[in-house]
Amino acid sequence: MATTNKNNSLQYKGLPLLRKDNILYYGNMSDSHIIMIQILETKEEAGIKFATCLSVQLQLTDEGLRAKERIVKSTEKSSLWNAMDVASIWLKRANSSK
Repeated sequence: MATTNKNNSLQYKGLPLLRKDNILYYGNMSDSHIIMIQILETKEEAGIKFATCLSVQLQLTDEGLRAKERIVKSTEKSSLWNAMDVASIWLKRANSSK
């Protein structure tokens, strides 16, 4: 479950979760890896929009690399829950293998 910290910023499993338009960023930029989740498709039910197709990418935070070179892994998921589940596992594994 997402929570907020003392600065009132959103967190998921103790790591920052930021959203800009249809893109979510998960993780600390000071770590070696972050997750980028892009919402590709949505559907509306009872006036509420739900993500139905999301792209999940594990990326390096090295600013010296081009955008395509930063991508370590990628997948597509059909719900935000599945995307965040994969994202938290990938991020934990990538940042613990420093």
